Amino acid sequence: MDRLIYTAVSGMSDSMVRERVIASNMANTSTIGFKAEKLFTMPVTLKGPALEARVMADGQVKSADMSAGNITPTGRKLDIAMLGDAMLAVQSADGTESYTRRGDLTVSPTGVLENGDGRPVIGNGGPITLPLDAQVSIGPDGMVLVANPDNPSLPPQPIDRIKLASASGSTTAKGLDGLFRVVGGGALPADENARVIPGSLEQSNVNPSEVLTQMIQAQRLYDIRTKLIATAKEVDQSGTSLLRISGS
Repeated sequence: MDRLIYTAVSGMSDSMVRERVIASNMANTSTIGFKAEKLFTMPVTLKGPALEARVMADGQVKSADMSAGNITPTGRKLDIAMLGDAMLAVQSADGTESYTRRGDLTVSPTGVLENGDGRPVIGNGGPITLPLDAQVSIGPDGMVLVANPDNPSLPPQPIDRIKLASASGSTTAKGLDGLFRVVGGGALPADENARVIPGSLEQSNVNPSEVLTQMIQAQRLYDIRTKLIATAKEVDQSGTSLLRISGS
């Protein structure tokens, strides 16, 4: 009986984590460049003479579905969609270099090139800073070009190049802030062959109908495990009643 309750409660905990992951994916079906989170569940055996037979389920988000989302043309000069496995290098809140596929870029009031999450985009020498009155465009190789509005006859001049990196050969993990980082620390090398599509955005790769089905299945599994605990309680109460009768 004790083993049944342990298994059911552990399963319920795993179901709750699973539903949180599914809800996060569902909430980001329209987030630019979002990669669906993947849940990994590992069996954890409790150690000890009386606990060896009890196995708990430990579910964690360690990676994401890296399949490409649909690319939508926007015509906006600062929008970029990364091709292949290229990722955009940005500065995370703690100052470290992180990576994302979100390419809806803007220029902040202080002239810093940022993506839609407000993360500074990293170039050859750190975050890219632009003249506030410049007309900015981005080339297929990630080169940031600036045109002088006072002299429109001059061609746009390169001012920096966006760092595009590939995670090929390296292990990365997705953090709670939605950014990817190298496991163990460090930075990915720049991929000189990486390319982007200017004037386009990569959409979320979450399939709404698929994630809705996952949510229904997870809820049903949670209900089944709840009924297992209720059944275990009834059996335990019945056994206690029999002991009282035999002892009376």
